[in-house]
Amino acid sequence: MDSSEVKAETFELVLHKGFNLIRGIHDPDEVDQICNLEIRDTDVFVVTYPKSGTIWMQQILLLLEVKGDLTVFKHNSNAELLPWIEVQDHRVKYITAPSPRLRVTHLLHQFMPFALSQKKGKVIYVARNPKDALVSYYHFHKVANMLETPKDFDDFFEKFLRGDVYGGSWFEHIKTWYSHKNDMNILFITYEEMIKDLKSAVEKVSLFLGKELTDEQLASVVKHSTFNNMKKIPQASYEQVSSDLLNHNQGTFMRKGTIGDWKNYFTLSQCERFDMIFHREMKDFPLSFTWDSSAVA
Repeated sequence: MDSSEVKAETFELVLHKGFNLIRGIHDPDEVDQICNLEIRDTDVFVVTYPKSGTIWMQQILLLLEVKGDLTVFKHNSNAELLPWIEVQDHRVKYITAPSPRLRVTHLLHQFMPFALSQKKGKVIYVARNPKDALVSYYHFHKVANMLETPKDFDDFFEKFLRGDVYGGSWFEHIKTWYSHKNDMNILFITYEEMIKDLKSAVEKVSLFLGKELTDEQLASVVKHSTFNNMKKIPQASYEQVSSDLLNHNQGTFMRKGTIGDWKNYFTLSQCERFDMIFHREMKDFPLSFTWDSSAVA
């Protein structure tokens, strides 16, 4: 999310058609109108569940557009150049924006433009193993003024499993998008793939978007898209986001960017319970995840 003039005390989750929006950030009426947007073939939507690699893919897409030349957008933040479609007033800006229109979203498939299901435009869905997404989201709640500060990890663990967070249920999110994969021009890629082999991930995205870059340009995209380098780039790391939205004194938007941090937080019983729910919910969906950094070596 980028900027807002709404005061922090007005922020709260609002259940809208089975999906949690944030009062003061989202307008339910505007969200309902997104489905009627006309889509151009050059439009690209990055779709994620919160804390699953959104700003990472933002950086990759923006760099692919400028063939790895970081200086082209040094005066604008990534959030300005590749904004959230569901944030207040952004739908109207999208309508008049020049091509290519690049946007990110945490919305469910049901809210998105119908034209996507006519294979207009393209969608990149970035998925992250839900245990690490949960832990990252827990820490983000401490930084984000628009979200409730968790009582403790155990309390947040329960809310995540119930879907009582912005973005709703991780399981519902990924399953609804995956269920429509044959209707759209969509690329599924995982956060863990990007950690394991960023160059291959960038090449996959570039091919999907039909970009033609030299080896040198591609290497520049990869270089400026590593976690460590992005943390040094204020436009990419969200250091420039208003303090009305992010409390930078409580932590950073980009925290660790690792695989397996959940092991430092989950109790044995929480792990067993989560595994049981995961296997039950995902048994009909052939998506695999890396849960441990040792599997990346």
